[in-house]
Amino acid sequence: MSHTPHNPSRRLMLQATGAAVAAPWAFAANAAGQIAGGKPITLVVSYAAGGGADLMARLIAPRMAEFLGQPVLVDNKPGAGGQIAAGQVARATPDGTQLLVDASSFAVNPSLYPKLPYDSDTAFTPLAVLAQFPNVLVCTPGFEAKSVKDLIRMAKAKPGQITYASSGNGSAQHLAGALFEDLAGVKLVHVPYRGGGPAMNDVMAGQVPLFFANVASSLGQIQSGRLRPLAVTSRRRTRSLPDMPTMEEAGVPAYEVIEWNPVMAPAGIDAKSKAALVAAIRKTMADPEVLGRVRSLSGEVFPDGPEALTQAFLKAQQLKWGRIIKDRKITAG
Repeated sequence: MSHTPHNPSRRLMLQATGAAVAAPWAFAANAAGQIAGGKPITLVVSYAAGGGADLMARLIAPRMAEFLGQPVLVDNKPGAGGQIAAGQVARATPDGTQLLVDASSFAVNPSLYPKLPYDSDTAFTPLAVLAQFPNVLVCTPGFEAKSVKDLIRMAKAKPGQITYASSGNGSAQHLAGALFEDLAGVKLVHVPYRGGGPAMNDVMAGQVPLFFANVASSLGQIQSGRLRPLAVTSRRRTRSLPDMPTMEEAGVPAYEVIEWNPVMAPAGIDAKSKAALVAAIRKTMADPEVLGRVRSLSGEVFPDGPEALTQAFLKAQQLKWGRIIKDRKITAG
């Protein structure tokens, strides 16, 4: 997401940061002791401040603290594609005081990296998926293709000649492009950058024609005409771009790419603490203010349902991206 002061996600992060910092003082005196005798709970975020995972952690922390009756803090531990934060939580005492707030890379890393400092399948207890955020395929305003069908036709006529930018090898944008190639039966050229900002800037400047952007961070550029959207990557149209077709509607069957944020506890957490945390997260995500802020960023709260729904979603995402990474021989380097 964009780090500019005018971006709504940036404003939301600043608002939520203040609330999250205030949480210990507001609720410590009334701690109910549901989790580890009322000790502070830390949301260990796998990415730096300002990103999507950090944004969601700071959004939910104050409400979780209110529902649990004990402090909820946010601690950013970025690095190694989320492995540092995940490794810390995997090794933590499973008393519910350290929780991982990750990104969709959680399902990618087992296939992207030859060795992780934890076992993704056994080291964690999934508590929730907070929300889902679509991407949007955008292009340089002067790009010849006016639709996804135009793009596919051009790519088939000129295989290996049309480029797309990403924030790096193995990134969400890279994988979105790889899935597009796979399902559309075309061959594009991947151009990795050191971050989404530089990639988007070069697309706006016409250096690279295509980019699978986050809707929230690119909406301003789309509305100003500096980027032109071709399709959103979710199965349903998004509120922010209601007239923009989904990739399926635009001619790529079965295409779906969403960014999402799971909350994980260490494996072995006791049933009572797990139930309290799950209930607090569900109440938080149903809060009208939280729901409204998620939707303002083009997201949708993950469907409420039995625990098996979350586990099935995580497994399906892991299998999906594992196949693409293996078939396309994608590496993090």
